[in-house]
Parts: sequence; C-alpha cells; structure tokens
Amino acid sequence: MKAAVLRETKKPLVIEDVQINKPGPREVLIRTVAAGVCHSDLHFVEGSYPYPLPAVLGHESAGIVEQVGSEVHTVKPGDHVITCLSAYCGHCEHCLTGHLSRCVSPETKREAGDEPRLSKDAGPMNQFLNLSSFAEYMLIHEHACVSIRKDMPLDRAALIGCSVMTGVGAVIHTSSVKAGETVAVIGCGGVGLAAINGAAIAGAGRIIAIDMQGSKLNLAKQFGATDVVNAKDGDPVQQVMELTKGGVHHSFEAIGLKQTAEQSFRMLARGGTANIIGMIPVGVNIELHGADFLGEKKIQGSLMGSNRFPVDMPRLVDFYLAGKLKLDEMISRRLKLDQINDAFDELKRGELARSVIVFDA
Repeated sequence: MKAAVLRETKKPLVIEDVQINKPGPREVLIRTVAAGVCHSDLHFVEGSYPYPLPAVLGHESAGIVEQVGSEVHTVKPGDHVITCLSAYCGHCEHCLTGHLSRCVSPETKREAGDEPRLSKDAGPMNQFLNLSSFAEYMLIHEHACVSIRKDMPLDRAALIGCSVMTGVGAVIHTSSVKAGETVAVIGCGGVGLAAINGAAIAGAGRIIAIDMQGSKLNLAKQFGATDVVNAKDGDPVQQVMELTKGGVHHSFEAIGLKQTAEQSFRMLARGGTANIIGMIPVGVNIELHGADFLGEKKIQGSLMGSNRFPVDMPRLVDFYLAGKLKLDEMISRRLKLDQINDAFDELKRGELARSVIVFDA
C-alpha cells in the first residue's frame, strides 16, 4: 500500500510502498477514506516531540472496515468508522473510572516479539499514535475506532477523529462549560474552531475568539464566536478583560505556546479555569504568578478532549447531521496523498483551518 513516511525530522514525508500485516484476534483492517492534516503531526515532523522513526504519520481519520480479527466484537466488515488515537484496554483503572483517553495499556499494541503491523523490506515501520492514517489502509486495535451511521460523509467524519473531539471535548468534558458562562479560545485553527463550536453547543453566553489572522477570526464567527480579538491590536489579555469587565469563566489555549498558555491563565475571572489543549513543546516551562491562585483560578491540561469516544463520536455525527456541528466550513482543501507536504506547508503558514487527504474510492 502507499503511505506517507517520516524518515527524518524537519524533512518532507516520502510516499513509499509499505507492507501491512493481517488482523490479529482483536485487530481491524480499515480502508482509509479520509485523513485530516493536524498540527500534532507537524510537531513530530519538526521534532518538538520525539518519536521513533521511520514512521507512517497521520492520526485523524475515517474509513471502511475491510477485515476483522477472530475476537473482534465492536465492528464488522463494511462498517463506516472513525478512528481515535485514544486506544483503550477497557479494564485498567483509567478505563474503569470512565477516563478512556488516559489509558496507556500496552495491550492495544502488538508485543515486541510479534510481527509488526507495518513493515518495509522485512524491517519494522513504526505505527504512529496507534493509527498511521496517512496510508491507504490502517491496521489497528478494535478499541481505536467506532462505527458510525453510513449517511455521514467520511471526509467530514475524519475531522471528528482528533480536532473536533479535542476541541468540543475540552469544553464539554474537561472544563464542563455551563449555559451562560463566558469562554475565551486562543487560536482559531481546527481545534480552536471546534472549541468555539462546542461552547456554542453548550450554551456559553459569550464566546471570545483570539487569533492574529483576520480570516480565521471571521471564520470563528461562523462557528459561534460572539466577539473576536486580534492579538496584533495589542495585549489580548487586556482586550479580554475590557470586554468582560473582569475575565472569563473558561479559557482554552489551542496553539501550544508558552506565551499563549500564560495568557490563558491571566485572562481568567476569579474561580475561572484555563485549559491547555495545544501541545507545548517538550522542555518548555510556563510561568504563572503565584498570587493569582488566591483568586481560586485553575489551570489544567486536556488530552483529546477527555473523551469517551465510542459514545462521543457517534453523538458528534448526529450533531453534524442535525446542523449543530460545523464541519463543512472547517475543511479548507481536499488533497491527494502525494500532496501531503503541500498540506504541511499550508499548516506552517497558519492561514487555513484544515486540509484533508482523500483517498480514491
């Protein structure tokens, strides 16, 4: 099969022929239909997060089940599925307490002595985040995908697999935004737009979008932003404080920078919660004023929207088909697999919300 391989950081991906194994007892072979190009992939391309190479990248995807292992019970051949990097075992402490996204059990991967899921020239190829979806097929654990209704367009369903689940989940699950509360979202890429949309679905009274690109701020209004702040016009914290007369109940940092993470905490009202969704590079520390904690302000991380994806993703599909979740507006371009590096170049420029790689039917 054709796959986009990262062999060296800071270098373009290479389209190669890669061998894919047959499903083990609890594994699923999926024909990839669409895969979003996410900023998380770019972090690994640029080396800000280490990963064993060579690897087939991609982790935001949807497709159709081709084969299943002998012990698979959750999906069957012909099912349309969304994948999720939060593969879960189902019986560790995290899973049993309803925190599937925190599961780190090795059971969802093949053991060291087993044949690799992916290989090239008799050598193993590393699978990326349990998925490797920049490829014509994916071989994954059954608990890394969920079946969805077949009237859902799969190029839009792919976005639910990461950015939308991350953004909406951070609002609804991680921070539990309540109707009427005030929200600020820093960064209006795919994840930030999803957080804005999620805040609108949750009934937030005021949703402030913050970015440096005017085009993205205009897009944020379509997703439910009631106010926009262009960080080029001055300190965004001061602008938010003036708009709200004292700060927001919830802030969401969706970029992954030290400066914006610190800003997300500083723009809180008393009792407010800052949520770091963006991937801050390894080794970077953030600094907060200790006295601010006397105002009962909180800061916390959000991993993949604190999801319970087998339940959440089908519901998000329903939201889209009911007109509540905006996915059409998020897709900036549809590209072929051999254009993957063009998609990453666009991502670096920060001008587009989401490019989606679509595979031939």
